[in-house]
Amino acid sequence: MKKIEAIIRVEKLEEVRTALKKLGYPGLTVTRVEGHGKQKGLVEQFRGREYVVELLPKIKLEIVIGNDEVDKIVESIVKTAKTGHMGDGKIFVSSVEEVIRIRTGEKGKEAL
Repeated sequence: MKKIEAIIRVEKLEEVRTALKKLGYPGLTVTRVEGHGKQKGLVEQFRGREYVVELLPKIKLEIVIGNDEVDKIVESIVKTAKTGHMGDGKIFVSSVEEVIRIRTGEKGKEAL
């Protein structure tokens, strides 16, 4: 099993959720996060004064899936979340040793 963590723009959340639902993956965890990558934040103006916003609001999606489904999910997220501008986000794929459904005690792929 694999865990996909995707950091995306806030405004892309609904588009990505819809795309994943169409693929048959309605289950995911969504967390509002802040951070920055290479762009190191933004310089904005408010009432004639400049100020630096170092930590930008983002959305973190977490999905645990079978190994054979990774490429399809990653491709869908990239296609849907991409704007072509700096700050589109990142996707991390890591291995998951075990999944256990608390309610039933099911383990492994059956627990997904």
